[in-house]
Amino acid sequence: MKARRLTGPDTLWRTTQAGLVLVTVSVAVFPFYWMLRTAVAGQDSVFFDGISFLPESIDLGNFSRAWNQADLGTAMLNGAIVTISILALQLLTCIPAAYAFAKLRFRGRNAFYATVLACLLIPTQATAIPLYLGIGSVGLNNTMVALVLPFTTSAFGVFLLRQYMTTIPDSLLEAARADGLGTVSTLVRVVVPMSAPAIATFSVFSIFVHWNDYLWPLLVARDPGLRTPPLALAVFQQAETGTDFGALAAGAAIITAPIVGLFLLAQRRFIAGIAGGELPG
Repeated sequence: MKARRLTGPDTLWRTTQAGLVLVTVSVAVFPFYWMLRTAVAGQDSVFFDGISFLPESIDLGNFSRAWNQADLGTAMLNGAIVTISILALQLLTCIPAAYAFAKLRFRGRNAFYATVLACLLIPTQATAIPLYLGIGSVGLNNTMVALVLPFTTSAFGVFLLRQYMTTIPDSLLEAARADGLGTVSTLVRVVVPMSAPAIATFSVFSIFVHWNDYLWPLLVARDPGLRTPPLALAVFQQAETGTDFGALAAGAAIITAPIVGLFLLAQRRFIAGIAGGELPG
């Protein structure tokens, strides 16, 4: 079988595509590269004149200083507890709600779903103060519960999972019911396994958002022992002494590593969930 020869326009188009991909990847990766460059740079190499893609001196002590001064071990443990707790509660609420909106018929379904979609239009910053006052009124400020309670469900999670579940054939669910499965059993044994890519996608989104959340922990976590990773890094931003950019970048690299690792492990299901299709081969 003869290989297809590329014509002039085909070669130009493929070269343009490769160039656009290269530019896009470079723009996306450059902030991470600069974070790592600053993290390993000595104090005399953080600021410089002109262009310098490599530091003049290396100081790996930035990482130990970031770990110890910010108490990142405790902060990352707190962040893991908060994000996993939030994700577990969101999956327990979003999966049944998405299934109901996608496959069940009941009065007011469209109106309820429209309300869920309307919630997507409300920025989280707009509800921060009312939530803070409500949490304070029941005496939960400065507790781990306060970090988790406002996020027990997600309008975006319901929307994403519902859109994926609509692609599941109704005939398959009818066959499950014919085999004697009830609504809950059908959800657990049929719908959830088939929705695994969408669930993985939402899980990555949820963990990413709440692991990196700064505003809400800043409001309710006054105790240093309750600090989450982004809040812990604020120790390097001092009005009196200035910002320790080397330690700040090193701390950012440390707390970013688990999220990058998680995405690399879940990327196939993540992409399949976004595409709304099967896992790529």
